[in-house]
Amino acid sequence: MLKKRTLLCSMALAAAALLPAAGAHAADYPANPVKLIVPFPPGGNIDFTARVLATSLGQALGQSVVVTNMGGAGGLIGAGFVAKAPADGYTLLLGSTSSITTAPAVKKQVAFDPIKDLVALGGIQSVPLVLTVSSKLPVNTFDELARYSQANGPVSIGASGIGSPAHLVIELMNRHTRLKGLYVPYQGSGPALTDLLGGQIQGMTDQINSSIPYLREGRIKALAQFGDKRSALLPDVATLAEMGVPGVTALTFTGLFAPAGLPPDVQAKLVAAHQKAMADPALRARFTEIGADIMDMSQPDFARFVAADFARWQAIARESNISVP
Repeated sequence: MLKKRTLLCSMALAAAALLPAAGAHAADYPANPVKLIVPFPPGGNIDFTARVLATSLGQALGQSVVVTNMGGAGGLIGAGFVAKAPADGYTLLLGSTSSITTAPAVKKQVAFDPIKDLVALGGIQSVPLVLTVSSKLPVNTFDELARYSQANGPVSIGASGIGSPAHLVIELMNRHTRLKGLYVPYQGSGPALTDLLGGQIQGMTDQINSSIPYLREGRIKALAQFGDKRSALLPDVATLAEMGVPGVTALTFTGLFAPAGLPPDVQAKLVAAHQKAMADPALRARFTEIGADIMDMSQPDFARFVAADFARWQAIARESNISVP
């Protein structure tokens, strides 16, 4: 019995000895550079967002924030890496709709739970999607496109990434409108735009800011927006909701995430630093320039937004029987 008491006392003392160290770690954070994982290759909106945020976030933290690209599986490899990383605040994720809510909702095998294994620290920016068609296609409205597809067979619509918002919104259109669309998967929006301009596909769903240069040149036509309201970039193009088709909405968002289980002090510092970074006029100007909407919301509100978006896409995947390897 005495030996057992002695052992228990020793264990208690050892545990107590660890507490100051943990507290000191939180108080000293960040003592080293912070790694920001981008779960996609260099280039593109997600990578651009990460590099803009890294500068302001590093200034707010008083420490370097190093962007590291880790692409693959629609963002799931990089996101999964962060989900399983030590919860010490030194490995963060530039998460997006694809890597956090849509791909995990439709993929059969996902090595992490985006809600349980990651903590949403704050939103960054969002961009609504738009449906565009080739300028050579003899239609000028969404209704005309729907009638064209019924008379001539499914319209080929390109989009990047199986399980991406751009892909899933095509499935939503097929379910809720008279349009017959055939999804054509691409590795990225760049190759899809090339084929749309070349006439290899008839339409495309993509972020508004990616399509704007070609719309302004008259090389493609915008037939519908998928936001809750019209984007300032396309004030003359109606949303599907305005056309009497509610529920077919889709946008891409980006946010800052970390492994679940962060020490409370570390999480508080990261949230405060993120909010300070997002208030930086230079950062806001750069996102506004590309047609993005700043996500001004509290950390709890952003966490609820992410959870609701994930649940929504899970329901849509089940109802549409969408499941990909």
